[in-house]
Amino acid sequence: MQFLIDVRTLLVGYRYFRRLFSVRLVSQFSDGIFQVALASYVLFSPERQPTAGGIAAGFAILLLPFSLLGPFCGVLLDRWSRRQVLLGSNLIRAALVLAVVFFVARGNDGPGFFALILACLSVNRFLLAALSAALPHVVPTERLVMANAVSPTCGTLAYLIGLVAGSSVAALSQGAATNAETFVLLVAALGYLGGALLALRIPRTLLGPDLASAKQAVREAVHHVFRGLVDGGRHVLSRRPATLGLAAIGVQRFFYSVQLVATILLYRNYFEPTDPSAALAGIATTVLASGLGFGAAALLTPIAVRRMRKETWIVLLFMAAAFALLVPGAFYTEPSMLVAAFVLGLAAQGIKICVDTLVQENVDDVYRGRVFSFYDVIFNVVFVGAAAFAAVTLPPTGRSYAILALSSATYIGAAAVYARLTGIWPRPQPRAYPESSRLP
Repeated sequence: MQFLIDVRTLLVGYRYFRRLFSVRLVSQFSDGIFQVALASYVLFSPERQPTAGGIAAGFAILLLPFSLLGPFCGVLLDRWSRRQVLLGSNLIRAALVLAVVFFVARGNDGPGFFALILACLSVNRFLLAALSAALPHVVPTERLVMANAVSPTCGTLAYLIGLVAGSSVAALSQGAATNAETFVLLVAALGYLGGALLALRIPRTLLGPDLASAKQAVREAVHHVFRGLVDGGRHVLSRRPATLGLAAIGVQRFFYSVQLVATILLYRNYFEPTDPSAALAGIATTVLASGLGFGAAALLTPIAVRRMRKETWIVLLFMAAAFALLVPGAFYTEPSMLVAAFVLGLAAQGIKICVDTLVQENVDDVYRGRVFSFYDVIFNVVFVGAAAFAAVTLPPTGRSYAILALSSATYIGAAAVYARLTGIWPRPQPRAYPESSRLP
């Protein structure tokens, strides 16, 4: 398979890619374990009945504050050693998860609990931005599409395996004196510690930022944060392919997030309203189907972009997502949800691979940390906005034909606009007439 060939090419041919890759896998595997514990404790306890409004409020609490701070973190990513960011982020998360264990063991889910979760997820977004900004330092430019297909996709698969592992740990510890979430959280903390140790295998200066090419610009950005943010914004706006790519992924992320909220409600309140354990298992299966779509994107995207422009592939993926929402998404059965989740996962990851590459190819290294932090801000703000939109439009069961139709129509519209702006769908040329047909 081409994907396995690409994985082998990168792992065998690029030693430091291999080491950066190992940090991503272990960190995102631990993310999956950590989030199983959170989902089990917050959303799927028998005494809790989630609503779209409650889910939206949770996302806002967890994501919005970091979205406001994210650009400032980007300035630091363009100043600090990115290897040290990988090391410190994993160490900090290990410590924060141990603090979360204390709250869970006491059955406390008050403001302090959510503040710790906020801090842990904020550090996680910081780490993922650093991984993306560092990737061009470990593979040559001509391998970036391949690396962007392999690295984030395998990271997502590691996250999904973490979900399964976390669920297994929780199931095996059900009979213990301490609640299952505590065991799962301890395993996650060990995983983060392992990610920190793996980061030490990378030379401190290897991952950038490349300060030699623009020392003065970065120094000013550190001393004058707002000026640095303005410079970063101007830089990405001056790179049209990167700007349009970020806009495209914002649209994709919005309606993907709406469907995520709908899926939680469907399994919890429609398919399995009286059995939280079955609801959690159903969502885990749907997430796995979406993960298989991510894997398919990693297989297909490098092949596709060898035969067409990245922008063309993005348009095709928008169209695939649009039709999957209607058929089979509108059937609202558990098997149809799995098929739709697979296609939506394929589209989401395929678009992300292309946009990651467009940003990396078109943004100077001295600005990459800021741009990828803006990228994360788009993800977080759009996610929260989508959850808020879902809160006021979705019924308690999550079943809404109107939202499916709106999502599908918007994907089609986004595909058309993106195709026009990137030149895939050219404007009609004026008809040429032969000289002899013209009036004297």
